[in-house]
Amino acid sequence: MKIILKQDVKSLGYKDDVLVVKNGYANNFLLPKGMAVLATDSQLKDLAENIKQAQFKQDKLKANAEKLAESLVDLTVSVGAKAGANGKIFGSVTSLQVAQALKNKGFDIDRRKIVLDNDIKMLGTHTATLNLFKGIHVPITVEVVSE
Repeated sequence: MKIILKQDVKSLGYKDDVLVVKNGYANNFLLPKGMAVLATDSQLKDLAENIKQAQFKQDKLKANAEKLAESLVDLTVSVGAKAGANGKIFGSVTSLQVAQALKNKGFDIDRRKIVLDNDIKMLGTHTATLNLFKGIHVPITVEVVSE
């Protein structure tokens, strides 16, 4: 089934992408939740007009994201966590804590754009990826220290 995404869907695509997905996925998940619409001729024409009008705005956002990505290269943020004697922390470090650490350094990045490579449950150095824009991904180092 051919659909048009109305919002970013993790591991599927970005807003305004035209995709072909299985009928059950579209009918049972994407369409009822308002994440997508059927790709009819009129919807495709509306999409083309919207894309044409939004191109200037997208170029500006992409330029801002590239500028932000340049300033984030080789950035290390420190996150404090309570830990036991063996270095295992109580709970885990989340993207919300990483976003707060970035905010303390002067970078206001939405927590939903932060992807942790794996669950952070130990003290030490870990890697996170910031998805700033379509195709602009910046890896940062997250250092978990004991409080």
